[in-house]
Amino acid sequence: MNHALISTATEQDIAALNQLVNSAYRGDSSRKGWTTEADLLGGIRTDEEGLKTMLLNPAATVLKYEEDNQLLGCVYLERKDTGTKYSDLYLGMLTVSPDAQAKGIGRKLLEAAEQLAVKQQCRVVTMTVITIRHELIAWYQRRGYQPTGEMKPFPTDPRFGHPRQQLEFMVMEKRMPSQNI
Repeated sequence: MNHALISTATEQDIAALNQLVNSAYRGDSSRKGWTTEADLLGGIRTDEEGLKTMLLNPAATVLKYEEDNQLLGCVYLERKDTGTKYSDLYLGMLTVSPDAQAKGIGRKLLEAAEQLAVKQQCRVVTMTVITIRHELIAWYQRRGYQPTGEMKPFPTDPRFGHPRQQLEFMVMEKRMPSQNI
């Protein structure tokens, strides 16, 4: 029997989150799943210091997905002030272990993120996706996310990896159910 739980990550989860995220996005282990960036970027996806910074950000939440006490997924969420009583919620680092992909874990984390957005009275959930990740863009579109037309440059900071080709981000968003916005 699988006991699944989505909860808020804490500093005690940093080492496990670091291993999970890097195994899902970079290196040979990531090639087991469909979300690999190994052919696009060298280096690591994140490090423990970066994860600690995320967890200590008062506007951020990292949700983790566990089955039978095994960490299989996570997602980073950060409230962005819009200058109104409503905020936007930035979604990043949606991660599922390569061995557990295609089992609905990513969808469950995405749904939990959207529930948090509604609870926090966010207008939209926004994200950035590498433009040549066509299968990932299509996956988000099937869940209601649409390109905004805005593009952003890929960071040149080596903490995000070493691009093997020219990369850029597309901004995608999904409007949350009306809250008299």
